[in-house]
Amino acid sequence: MPRFALQVEYDGAPFAGWQAQADQPSVQGAIETALARLDPAFATRRIAAAGRTDAGVHATGQVAHADLDRDWDPFRLSEALNWHLKPAPVAILRAARVPDDFHARFSAVERRYLFRLVARRAPLTHGRGQVWQVLNPLDVDAMRAGAAHLIGHHDFTTFRSSICQAKSPLKSLDEIRIEVADIPQGYEYRFHLRARSFLHNQVRSIVGTLERVGAGSWAPERVGQALAARDRAACGPVCPPHGLYLTGVGYPCDPFDGPIGR
Repeated sequence: MPRFALQVEYDGAPFAGWQAQADQPSVQGAIETALARLDPAFATRRIAAAGRTDAGVHATGQVAHADLDRDWDPFRLSEALNWHLKPAPVAILRAARVPDDFHARFSAVERRYLFRLVARRAPLTHGRGQVWQVLNPLDVDAMRAGAAHLIGHHDFTTFRSSICQAKSPLKSLDEIRIEVADIPQGYEYRFHLRARSFLHNQVRSIVGTLERVGAGSWAPERVGQALAARDRAACGPVCPPHGLYLTGVGYPCDPFDGPIGR
């Protein structure tokens, strides 16, 4: 039974998240419905993804895998899936034939997220529902100083959802990079986070806390104090999901590069 990796892009706004749910639309459900139209036997199977994004969260580089009866040409598979996915805001960017031991979630060694935050007084006309908007400019140097406290291996209980199902709050955060760019009458701040894996709501909790630093409500060192507290009550506000994007997943061998990919 051939296994295929799929690189997926989606707008999370109309979905209740990645994971299939009986009574609500999901990204997983949309892709599985499309796969079943190509391969009727797939109606009884599931796909697996590198990350189960929450309701409203977007992706530009999600990775999933599926086992099919037919050994498709990868390009034709992606084209056929995109046809059957219409008009849902989901696109298969690439497909690749992968070894049977490849697993989109368990083979991953790195996940990359982007959070987009716009500061300006005027309402957004472009990008509405794609970024978190605040009214006043933020101090990017202060946010970078606050973020420095979070790099490395820590107990991230403070930045973990109370309903997180991970067995341990211990995680290694490899990078937080904050970029700022001028936009008409404002600024866009881009938070890039990289780690092997993340806790539930960890990215949104971190960015929401750093926004408080940038706004001047928190001193940068308070981020380190909140981390050390290991207490959810010490966290800043959790920012909304619509600014968050899963931008990439790393594997020991890139499934989309080489003789088994296309």
